[in-house]
Amino acid sequence: QVQLVESGGGLVQAGGSLRLSCAASGRTFSSYAMGWFRQAPGKERELVAAINWGGGITHYADFVKGRFTISRDNAKNTVSLQMNSLKPEDTAVYACAAAERGWGPGARYTYWGQGTQVTVSS
Repeated sequence: QVQLVESGGGLVQAGGSLRLSCAASGRTFSSYAMGWFRQAPGKERELVAAINWGGGITHYADFVKGRFTISRDNAKNTVSLQMNSLKPEDTAVYACAAAERGWGPGARYTYWGQGTQVTVSS
């Protein structure tokens, strides 16, 4: 089992940057593939980025490619999302999640953080 806690959200102007971090408890963090999801009001939750167990393979949704970067540090039990060139449409609650099986869009994400609000003003 793993517990996830996000940090780093906030208010930023369009074109700005934010870095989200997700700290995981437990000694088996490296056995979980990780993902960042977001959900805007009135919209379904969507996968933003994912990273495999070792961090060598990543996946990005088309709407963030070239702007966001996901990374992980298994020694520190953290996964991060660097968000650059933010747009108002990126406004949402962002949450990290851990998958016990598989990775990327097809994985089953079992554990979730509480989420952190990102607001991008125009």
